[in-house]
Amino acid sequence: MSDKPLAGQALAGKVCLVAGASRGVGRGIARGLGEAGATVIVTARSSETGPRTEMRPEAIEDTAREVDAAGGEGHHYLCDHRSERAVDELVHWVLRRFGRIDVAVSSVWGGNEGYDGERYADGAAWGTPFWRRSAEPFSNFLDGGPYPGLLLARAVAPAMVSARSGLFVFVSFGTESGYLGDVFYDLAKATTNRLAFACAAELAPHGVCSVGLSPGFVRTERVRDLGQDALATESPLYAGRAVAALAADTSVLTQSGRTLHVADLARTYGFTDTDGTQPDRFRIATEDNSDGP
Repeated sequence: MSDKPLAGQALAGKVCLVAGASRGVGRGIARGLGEAGATVIVTARSSETGPRTEMRPEAIEDTAREVDAAGGEGHHYLCDHRSERAVDELVHWVLRRFGRIDVAVSSVWGGNEGYDGERYADGAAWGTPFWRRSAEPFSNFLDGGPYPGLLLARAVAPAMVSARSGLFVFVSFGTESGYLGDVFYDLAKATTNRLAFACAAELAPHGVCSVGLSPGFVRTERVRDLGQDALATESPLYAGRAVAALAADTSVLTQSGRTLHVADLARTYGFTDTDGTQPDRFRIATEDNSDGP
């Protein structure tokens, strides 16, 4: 099997906004859209000329250059997606400069900030029973994923509703198979999936599709730094090719409201990961908490 992205420049002329794209799945999604020829605006809190999340080296400028190298047109915009005002200003800027937004992706995830592979910043280990830990850090999980997703959706929706077309993707993790092994992580992902479903209920009558997207255990920069490469099942680009395939599908509205697995989409649309394989769905082993999120 060969390394197979979306054929040709299927998204040439499309304007895509990817939030949380300085690294990880967000960067992979931006690159996948670039492969398909899209104009991609990448946003996050980490910049070469400004602050960086957890002092990590990755920045939005790097991602924009990767979009260019992949065959698209990359642009970057520094944004704190936890701020309603900042997100509104971002979307206004995109609409002024590019005229529309065809695809918007919320890949913001700050729930793992401070996680060292074994424990979170407050000292609690992955999977610690909820009655043995403080509930206070839960707000970080909501602020680090579902809330930024809601802010981006409400800012982008008017333009998509006016155009009577568009695709909104909430990057999450599937919860339909059962508990994910950590109360805060499980609740954050379930909230994001329900947000995709709720947005779909209101957007679908206007021709706008809203879906959740569930990657596997992705070989992100953080995963590599924690020495968990062997546990990872796929590259960030696998999710990027999934979003590109959805964006090119003229019947994507039939998927609205669902949480879609990257592995299933690979088989439906025929794309592969960077090594030419089609990794299966990843399932968190709740009896072995060592894997973590």
